[in-house]
Formats: sequence, C-alpha cells, structure tokens
Amino acid sequence: MTERPAQRTPNRQLAALIAEAGFSNAGLARRVDQLGLEHGLDLRYDKTSVTRWLRGQQPRGTTPALIAEVFTRRLGRRLTAQDLGLDACAPVYAGLEFAATPEEAVDIVSGLWRKDSGSHAELRKIAFTSAGLVVPSRDWLIGRADEKVARAEQPVRVPAQGRPPALRPPGPPDSAARRRGTAERGPGQRVTGGDIAALRSVGELFRTLDDAYGGGHARQALVRYLEHECEPMLRGTYGEQTGRRLFAAAAELTRLAGWTSYDIAAHGLAQRYFVQALRLAQAAGDRAYGAYVLVTMSRQAVYLAHGREAVQLARVAQQGAGSSAPPVVQALLHAAEARGHAVLGEVRACTAALVRAERALEGARTGDEAPHWARCFDEAQLADEFGHCHRDLQQFRAAAQHAERSLQLRAPGHARNRLLCRVVLATARLGLGELDQACQLAAEAAGQATEMRSVRAVEYVRDFERRLEPYRDAAAVRTYRDRVAAYG
Repeated sequence: MTERPAQRTPNRQLAALIAEAGFSNAGLARRVDQLGLEHGLDLRYDKTSVTRWLRGQQPRGTTPALIAEVFTRRLGRRLTAQDLGLDACAPVYAGLEFAATPEEAVDIVSGLWRKDSGSHAELRKIAFTSAGLVVPSRDWLIGRADEKVARAEQPVRVPAQGRPPALRPPGPPDSAARRRGTAERGPGQRVTGGDIAALRSVGELFRTLDDAYGGGHARQALVRYLEHECEPMLRGTYGEQTGRRLFAAAAELTRLAGWTSYDIAAHGLAQRYFVQALRLAQAAGDRAYGAYVLVTMSRQAVYLAHGREAVQLARVAQQGAGSSAPPVVQALLHAAEARGHAVLGEVRACTAALVRAERALEGARTGDEAPHWARCFDEAQLADEFGHCHRDLQQFRAAAQHAERSLQLRAPGHARNRLLCRVVLATARLGLGELDQACQLAAEAAGQATEMRSVRAVEYVRDFERRLEPYRDAAAVRTYRDRVAAYG
C-alpha cells in the first residue's frame, strides 16, 4: 500500500497505545493484516510499516479504521482513528478511494471483488453517498496519466526440498486460498493478447445476459470471474502495451459489475465499482472510457434523484473527454447531461443538451471509428433519452412520440431497455388522459418484469402504479390490477 508523505512530528498517541496494548511493531502489523482479510483486503503490512506510522506517516484508505479496531478489541474500549493520531477514512467511504497508483488500484478493486463474491450480504446494503462523487471525478479530471503500468516477472517460489506442489482437483478455492487472494498465482502468469481477448468475450456474454434478463441474473458469476480470472492477470507480468489493454478490459468488466449492482438496487456497492472502474480506465490511458464511466455514475444519480450531481458528472465527463472524442461518445455525454437537467425541471438547459446530443449523433458517419462500448448509443437510444427527459418535464405528448420511436427501432434482445421504455410510454399515455392504453402498456411491462431479475424494472412499474392512484376506481385500473396479480 502506498503511504502519504511523512509528517514532521512523531505519532506519540500511537506509540503510547502500542505500549499499553503490549504490541510489538510486527505484532500490530500482523493483526492489521488479519483484520484486513476479514474485510476482503490483502494489505501485507509489516514492522517497517508500523515504524513509518510512528514517525508520522499516514496509512491510506480504510487502514486507520482497521488499526483503531485492532486496539478496540485488544483494550476493550472503543477507540477511533483520531484517538491514534491518524486521519480517519470513514467506513462509508471505503472503496470510494481514487488510488494513487495502478498497484494500489488493483489492491482496492480486488479486495472489493473478493468481498462481494463471498457471503457478505451487508456489502450490498451499503448506502449511496452523493458526497462520494466529488473526489474521484475531480481526481480523474485533473490527475496525470500513469507513467508505467508494466509489471516485471517476479521470482518463482521453489517448494521445500525441491518437490513440486501437490496437485489439486479443479474446483472453488478453499478458505485459506481465498484469504491469500492471488499472491501465489499471479506473479507467475504472463498475460497474453489471448487472455485479454477472453476478458472482452466474457464481457460481451455478461452484457448480453444483463440486457436480456436483468442485472441480478448472472451478477455473482461475473464478480467471481473477476476475482478468479481477472485479478491473477492484473497481478501477473506484462509490458506497457499489454498492460494498458488489460486495465481497459478490467475497467469494462468492473463497470459492468457496478451496472448490474445498480440494477438490483445495491447502490452503494455499484457506486464503489464505478469509482474503481474509473481508476482502472485511467491506468489504461483511456480518457473516453473514463468519461463513459462518469456517464454511468451520472445515470445512477439521475435514478436516485440527485439531479445536480448528475449534471456535474456529465459535464466533468465532457471536459475530460474533450472535443476530439468521437461523435457518438459526445452524443451520449450530452444526453446524460440532459437527463440530469430534466430531473431538476430545467427545461431550457435540458432542451439545449438534447439538441447537442442529436447534432453529435447526426455527425457520426457510417464507418467512423467509434469505441465498441459506445456503438449501442444509436437512434433508438437517443429516442429513449428524449422520451425519459420529456416524461420528467411532464411534456407527455413529446415523451410518447419519442418512446414509440425508440420501441420501433430497438432490437428485441435489449429486453430490459424495451421494458423501461414501455413504462415511459405508459406514463406518457396516462399523462395525456389515455387511461386504457396506458394500463395495457404497463400491464405488458409488469408481466415482463416478473421474468427478469431487475429491481429497476420493478421500480419503474411501481412508479407508474403510484401515478394510477387518482384513477384507482376506474374499470381500466381494476383490470390492470387483476392482470398484474395473476403474474404473481
């Protein structure tokens, strides 16, 4: 773990508590590492690390809170990081750190994967925090590119007495192996172009499953893949060019893990995945993809009604991507800003952003080199964005027109997107007083939602049902409720 620059004054508070607890420097480091393992973190501190802390250096990330917990358990009284003379990283911000180096980024994100792949249900209950958006987006925007991501080959461990290690049958790692993470597997692995191609192919598979069946369908399988396949590659050996491509592929998979978490309403966890995907994208040297991650964060902020933050994230993405970004990328960046303005009810700003998005997409000529992750932003998606914006601005006739166009253009494989757009159309029809048609559309969407593992899809339907309350005694509404009850 990288430490912050040393302070000038020794940490006497920490020294006094070490003496009171009867710890040696090595003993304290060992206990911090053990507690870190309980939280899915591979810290690897030693007595030298403790010596640095005593001299005034500040450990990064969540380590101050872990050190405080070690002393709390030992001394039987509650101690905070401040009691130890350390800067506290509140637990709510754990995982939201924008790492100083690629190595630290790998440590943070792999700890997140390992904890999420286990039976730690509390991780999926962490709350979203809008305050946690500021620092990562700022650090991405103003941060310098990583000069080096290559990893040289490490010395190979030779088993005792020259004997080869015992062979194990294939299967999930035991608990000891999980605690060690990939320390024994990673250094010996030379990453190839085929490895990276495999990561991208797996990403396409999971994206297809997400689109068709919802984020909850294969999310855990994706996280386990990241832990058991992607992490060993990141801890393997590779040159600069291969390393950049590897970090790019890891960023895409990590963003997808966040997206699927968002779809099942694990919003705090999703936020952490997005921040780490942003940092991996920086290690890849891919500013355009970093902007796309920020747009994803903006969309989550829109969904959670944080309109101001959504607009800010979209604008940071635009600034970071620059005017040289492909037209399709510029279109999706402006559309994201429009969604934020719509949530805030800012009609003129929303309209202006939509116009910029439309012009940018019109400027994308056939054969233009657009990133593969941006190709899904087409006329169908732009119409969907228009429909959502006009719905939020209560401009229901325009919302209906654009939602209908999106449904006409959207491929059947994008089942969840079509479902959400159908609910937008139902809401627009309801706003226009077309109750029968609105209920019919919403009933179809409700039936489709039961076939998916998507909290977001269910919430769209519930939002429509709340809008039905003024009409609850109408025959069309009673018929709607009967149809939906039959799906249960």
